[in-house]
Amino acid sequence: MWLISNKTFVRDSGLLENFHDCHCHLLPNVDDGVKETDETLQILEEWEDLGVKEVWLTPHVMEDVPNTPKDLKQAFEKLNTKYRGKIELHLAAENMMDGLFTNRLQENDLLPIGIEGKHLLIETSYYIPPINMEEIIEKIKSKKYIPILAHPERYQYMDATAYRKWKQRGVLLQLNLPSLVGAYGPEALHKAEWLLNQGLYDFCGSDTHSINHTRYFLNSMIKKKTVKKVRKLIANTFIIE
Repeated sequence: MWLISNKTFVRDSGLLENFHDCHCHLLPNVDDGVKETDETLQILEEWEDLGVKEVWLTPHVMEDVPNTPKDLKQAFEKLNTKYRGKIELHLAAENMMDGLFTNRLQENDLLPIGIEGKHLLIETSYYIPPINMEEIIEKIKSKKYIPILAHPERYQYMDATAYRKWKQRGVLLQLNLPSLVGAYGPEALHKAEWLLNQGLYDFCGSDTHSINHTRYFLNSMIKKKTVKKVRKLIANTFIIE
């Protein structure tokens, strides 16, 4: 009973009130995320009821999913003709740090995240880092972008030393909220709670890929003390410049 009383359902927790999601895969039929526009609209309607204010759509861009900014902009414009809700939608991308990314970075052919386009959302393999990760990070910074590393808690090769190292080198860290309910397993949950407790996160994202993913998260239980910490993080960092 004590354990239950210290938890609440995400849906009832107020966690998403005034939430500004900086990472999701709601742009239809462009990657491994949502496939149909109706499903995207259904998710956005549910989120609006829970108080979400702003959403950055961040489809994958990688060698296996070679989306171009031009094609993604066209898909985004099409979605905007269908969406009539109150959530403010923006387009960016989640960039795998691979050869395609380094080429696009060199050519400035990217979709940055943030109102002023100062940031780039980046990711790596969950199992091993890019051989030249440090070089890529420095190239990002040389182009006057601020790197945001997506879901660091999910990278099996990273530990406390690595997290602190990247923070010291100017890399911001983005929490996947479903990590806090065990959506990616106990190791990611443990790391997410540690990073949150250490104050190392800078932004939050849902990394939503489907309505089933959304409902799993909303219907999961989360620690009440964790909700308070995330709400504080959201309140302090909800705008990406």
